[in-house]
Amino acid sequence: MRAALQSEIGQDKLEVVDDMEAVGPGPGKVKIRVKATGLCHSDLSAMSGVLPQPAPFIPGHEGSGVIADVGDGVTGHRIGDRVLVCWLPPCGHCPSCKRGQGHLCLASLVNAGTPNFRRAGGDIFGFAATGTFAEELVVDAACAVPIPDDVPFDIAALIGCGVTTGLGAAINTARVEAGSSVAVIGCGGVGISVIQGAKVQGAAQIIAVDPVESRREAALRFGASEAVAPDAFEDAKNRITGGEGFDYVFEVVGKSATAQTAYKTTRRGGTVCVVGAGAMDDTFQIDMFSLFFDEKRILPSMYGGGDVLRSYERTIALWRAGRVDLAGLITHRVQLAEINDALDQMRTGTALRTCIEI
Repeated sequence: MRAALQSEIGQDKLEVVDDMEAVGPGPGKVKIRVKATGLCHSDLSAMSGVLPQPAPFIPGHEGSGVIADVGDGVTGHRIGDRVLVCWLPPCGHCPSCKRGQGHLCLASLVNAGTPNFRRAGGDIFGFAATGTFAEELVVDAACAVPIPDDVPFDIAALIGCGVTTGLGAAINTARVEAGSSVAVIGCGGVGISVIQGAKVQGAAQIIAVDPVESRREAALRFGASEAVAPDAFEDAKNRITGGEGFDYVFEVVGKSATAQTAYKTTRRGGTVCVVGAGAMDDTFQIDMFSLFFDEKRILPSMYGGGDVLRSYERTIALWRAGRVDLAGLITHRVQLAEINDALDQMRTGTALRTCIEI
């Protein structure tokens, strides 16, 4: 089968090969025939080494498809079922799950160190124990979440990561209050989803901050009340909030520099929500007096926080009701053979989300 392969960490191009094999399915596993997958910035971060990932590997973790086979002991799935890929499913039994924090469950990531593909040269890993840049993949049955028949595969793929992450940051983690002021730094697919989440919550003012003009224009279409370049953000804060700062500022880049900006532009007693996935050696520092005196809440948001399966259901309900626009997030479409075009679209900021049709 075909797949897009990253042979070594640091390579900026993927090699599309046709001799890959998905291993299994073994007990408790299912094989998914991938129909659509989105390119998430986390895939680029894994390719560059910002996020830890053993190589060689197949990127991709935001996908959907059809069950092609089931392993022994799998009772909840049948061949032909339509599913999305959940790269971090809650196990329901670990301490995090028992505390109601299933988004912090690490049970499935144990499999990230086990190859789930192979080719003549040896074993191949899948990013985040998935690897959706392939025609087929084998994952734990819990990673295959059934989707209703009216949800298209491309929409389902986005719900599997970026949309859930962004909406959840605003709704689950920060719990944006109606009438509040919000700023979102970084307006790719996840940032735009944060904007839509803040709009659903009833924010009165939503300021989008991004260096790419096309993304600022997109942010306005998706609900931002104003969009500015980074060098105009401070002036916007002073003009809109009287210099006090925003009630909520979302960092959706994954850099300490933008996290510092988010902290600086949040009002005293306000909320900084860190959504971007950054590097382990990129340190965010705050002096102890400000931390105490300004009482700003710093809330990291992993996979949108909350119950991820419930978040999927909520997203589908909001989409059906026309409260969020998911189809509009897909600005480009490519075939698997054109995967490197998708990488360029992400790196240059020309795409919100590129859908790879497989």
